[in-house]
Amino acid sequence: MAPLSDLVRDELSTPVDPRVAAMAAAIAAQFPGSARAVLFYGSCLRETRLEGLMLDFYLIVSSYGDAYARRWMRLANRLIPPNVFPFQSEGLVAKYAVLSEADFARLNGPDTRNVSVWARFAQPSRLVWAADERARARAVLAVAQAAPTLLAAAGRRADEEALAWWRRAFSLTYSVELRAERATRAQSVVDADTERYERFSAPAIAAIPAHAPSGGWTRRRIEGKLLSIVRLAKASLTYAGGIDYLAWKINRHAGTKIEIKPWQRRWPLIAALTLVPRLMKSGAIR
Repeated sequence: MAPLSDLVRDELSTPVDPRVAAMAAAIAAQFPGSARAVLFYGSCLRETRLEGLMLDFYLIVSSYGDAYARRWMRLANRLIPPNVFPFQSEGLVAKYAVLSEADFARLNGPDTRNVSVWARFAQPSRLVWAADERARARAVLAVAQAAPTLLAAAGRRADEEALAWWRRAFSLTYSVELRAERATRAQSVVDADTERYERFSAPAIAAIPAHAPSGGWTRRRIEGKLLSIVRLAKASLTYAGGIDYLAWKINRHAGTKIEIKPWQRRWPLIAALTLVPRLMKSGAIR
């Protein structure tokens, strides 16, 4: 059985569309001296036609002090990670989230109830840019924590098969955050590549640390929903066009036809805070 870190390293090094690699390098170039790694993740990994899609990246920096000249941006990223920014290059559109190397390692591990990072990186991702081999190695070690953390947090039921464990674990994480996707989306994450999850199962289970906590999902849901709203409010300050992106994503996944009014663009924080409760009540997001 190959160690989990070897499987993660091989998966992260899988080639990507050259346009994705070029966009990652362009994102890193905006943070000279502090950019350490750029990871590509999300549903676009499985797409060959990228036009009209929103590509998802994580930019890993040495520290927030190195990354930002503005003190409030450093503080926002440290207190409510990550900061999220839009990006466009060569006809493609993306958003990227910024985390320090220390936070990326911490948020992939078992010592946080916050699911947002380890739930994403328990899924396939690609390391499309790295400053050097040390940065690459640190990214691999961080990502290798994600799958064991996910499975440990869900806990294994008696006689539960590995794929069922993965599906249930992702369903739990989807229930924690505000989501516009259909309820079956968590299942499809695994079903889209069952061979991958079968291959990762034994090494990921073997890598679960003895102290990894499980359960506590009621508390995670309460904290996760509140944190999603706080992040949304913060994004209205850091993410130009964030309210339009929110509407686009909900329309795409929930089949709604939300149209953003001019006043909502002028006051995105108020718009976001008034829009979310209505969408939750209607079931467009959960």
